[in-house]
Amino acid sequence: MTTKIRNEQGSVTTEMAIIMVAFFAGFLMLVVYAGRVSQAENDVRSAAHEAARSATLEASPSAAVTKAKSVAATNLAASGMACAHGSTVIVDTSNWGPGGWVTVTVSCTANFSDVTSLAVPGNRTFTATAAEVIDVFRSA
Repeated sequence: MTTKIRNEQGSVTTEMAIIMVAFFAGFLMLVVYAGRVSQAENDVRSAAHEAARSATLEASPSAAVTKAKSVAATNLAASGMACAHGSTVIVDTSNWGPGGWVTVTVSCTANFSDVTSLAVPGNRTFTATAAEVIDVFRSA
């Protein structure tokens, strides 16, 4: 009986290449998800800071609330942040007056359904709060 020897050179290399492609694809998707989360956090934080700062420049608490909500929405839209259920902007003007402050809280639920193959939640809510001091030398 003669034994025929098969040449199996390169079979491990092929299998390893297939496994590595799958590994790198998963890793790349994880990097994309982490980047999107970081960008969403920064967008919401920036919107809160811009809204609080613009509110301190207004003449009255009611004008400050209106301006803060407008600036937050504009800032989120300009950054490309699409809030799944709209954004929530809470403006606290209870310490209104020269030397007082305005606090703005912005919440936005971002949709990550395009990267759900990583078994991450499809939606994630980001919230940021910013406080800005009203100029002491402004007219009351």
